Amino acid sequence: MTDVTHPSPEPTRTDRFPSAFTILFALVALVALASWFVPAGEYTRVASEALGKDVPVPGTYATVAATPQGLWDVLRAPIAGFYDPDSYAANAIDVSLFVLVIGGFLGVVNATGAIDAGIGAAMARMRGREKWMIPVLMALFALGGTTYGMAEETLAFYAILIPVMIAAGYDALTGVAVILLGAGIGVLGSTINPFATTIASNAAGIPFTDGIGLRLAILGLGWAICVWWVMRYAARVKADESRSLVASRAAENERHFLRSGSARVVPLTTNHRIVLLLFAVTFAVMIWGVASQGWWMAEMSMLFLAAALVIGVAGWVGEKPFVTAFVDGARDLLGVALIIGLARGIVVVMDAGHMTDTILHSAEGLVTGVSQVVYVNALFAIEAGLSFIVPSTSGLAVLSMPILAPASDFAGVDRSLAVTAYQSASGLVNLITPTSAVVVGALAIGRVPYDKWLRFVAPLLVILAVLIMGALSLGAML
Repeated sequence: MTDVTHPSPEPTRTDRFPSAFTILFALVALVALASWFVPAGEYTRVASEALGKDVPVPGTYATVAATPQGLWDVLRAPIAGFYDPDSYAANAIDVSLFVLVIGGFLGVVNATGAIDAGIGAAMARMRGREKWMIPVLMALFALGGTTYGMAEETLAFYAILIPVMIAAGYDALTGVAVILLGAGIGVLGSTINPFATTIASNAAGIPFTDGIGLRLAILGLGWAICVWWVMRYAARVKADESRSLVASRAAENERHFLRSGSARVVPLTTNHRIVLLLFAVTFAVMIWGVASQGWWMAEMSMLFLAAALVIGVAGWVGEKPFVTAFVDGARDLLGVALIIGLARGIVVVMDAGHMTDTILHSAEGLVTGVSQVVYVNALFAIEAGLSFIVPSTSGLAVLSMPILAPASDFAGVDRSLAVTAYQSASGLVNLITPTSAVVVGALAIGRVPYDKWLRFVAPLLVILAVLIMGALSLGAML
């Protein structure tokens, strides 16, 4: 997709921030260094038939022999991040393969010219009303997040939405924000999300409907705040493109995503309409499969491979052009797939160093004997810290809820508030954590430097944290 006839501009001083690869590898090294100083320990774990996983037993923490991680382990971590038989939660091979298949699928769709024609037609119809795409799309992504934990699935949408946003006069960061914040606020305010609310409630020993009113309030207010934040930024960029946080990459991004603006002039033919219909049906089938059939990465990868074949035939691409388009599309997202494996390597080092349970045990002691309001906010802070270590919402629920939810009884706090504190903290941190495949993958696809994303989202995180802590405090007082 990159136009090699136009060399990239010389990097400005603000673009000299280390790449995602450098940041993540440095984090792997820092975690390995910490393993020499952080005491190693483990909880006794028992099988939970309800959760289908082993869960830690409160009060059973004990120190174990230290396993400090050295240079060999640091070098092995990015490889083990893709597949480590000793740390299944850290495996990224399924997500990375999904990303490569998505790249191939998009390459085939782009080869038909339907995306360019569709963007041009959409912009002609939305001229003057482009800003209303933002709240509508963010509402749809939030719906996916709150109902079934839409996260990795969003990686399929970035390469589609970002060209639309650029063609509308915004920038790549706007497209990333619509998806990442839209789905993210849905996960943060999960209502029936089986990977967060349901698992955490089961681990806490309560019905998942307990506390749903407070979560709906956080979801609604959080969505409104995020929409306001993105629309405010998008309007500023459209009025003055130099105010874009990725202004130095604007020309390069337009060439990359729009291929020199061809999307504005390509006519929309009947054949294009058929391809776009098949394209939309593919995503609808994906959402149906994940939400009601229990599909995950293998099934979704199969779906997009099959859809690429069907679209290749419907678009009269031809056998050799089809293979070339698919391989080139996968190659465009190879860097994303590698970043995802590297991010998961951090978790591999944490597990191998037996540090995760030690940190959890320290958190368990911090929330003993405090008031209800202090307790629930301290719990929120602890879960936020743990989320950097365990970016998986389901993994964090299984790890922390069996210990921290019973502790709520001693503080006189309803266990549903502990669940809300957990999922809100996890959802908030997973908007920025570099250990999350969703965050690093989204930024890599959108060509948005990590420091630019932090600059954009940091004030918003403060606003959302105040909202969450206020809601938790109110819930504790009632």
